[in-house]
Amino acid sequence: MADENCIPINSEIDIVTARKKGREMASQLGFSSTELTLIATAISEIARNIVEYARKGKISLSIGKQGDKRGIIVIGCDEGPGIPNIKLAMQDGYSTGKSLGLGLPGAKRLMDEFEIVSEVGKGTKVTMKKWVQSHAR
Repeated sequence: MADENCIPINSEIDIVTARKKGREMASQLGFSSTELTLIATAISEIARNIVEYARKGKISLSIGKQGDKRGIIVIGCDEGPGIPNIKLAMQDGYSTGKSLGLGLPGAKRLMDEFEIVSEVGKGTKVTMKKWVQSHAR
């Protein structure tokens, strides 16, 4: 199993590729089928934001360890316009585009850890982590 994948995100097909690779990596870690769907959905949401707002960026997938826990780390980053108000962007229903405004807050709910850093005019970096639950080992 590769310990890291980096997928350039420039189009809708890249979203599918990132989702598929994330699901494959998470499957090899022992996540349940339900958790695989949650992880793939979170990856889709972040990748879709890259395409929608920044036009291009990348998704990095890696295996993480924290104590005796193992999991998947997903990092989405771009050099797009950035997010002027992260607190507002994390509210359900808020969107500056044509979406329902559920992407970022939805991705946060689906993963165990979520961090977003953004600077207007420089881009955005989203780091998400999902840990394998003990029942899945």
